[in-house]
Amino acid sequence: MVPLTALQPGQTGLIHQLRGGHRFVSRLAALGFTPGAPVMVTRNHGIGPLIVAVRETQVALGRGEASHVLVYLEDDDAAVSQG
Repeated sequence: MVPLTALQPGQTGLIHQLRGGHRFVSRLAALGFTPGAPVMVTRNHGIGPLIVAVRETQVALGRGEASHVLVYLEDDDAAVSQG
C-alpha cells in the first residue's frame, strides 16, 4: 500500500483508504474516490498537482491531498489476494 503520489504516469492502483477529516473524505468520495475503485495517474511531475483518472473522469489533486489517498498497486493487489 502506497500513497497516490508514489505512482508514476501510466500506473494504476486500487483505492484502499482515504486518510483525513470527514470533509476531505466526503469530497473525494463524491468525486469517485471510493475503496476498490481503480485510479490511474496521468500526470505526476514530482512537483505541483497530480492529474488522475478515476471512474472515467480526470481530476487534479494537490500533492498534499494525493498523499492522503492510499492505494494498492495492481500487482500488489494480485499478491494480496493470493497470499
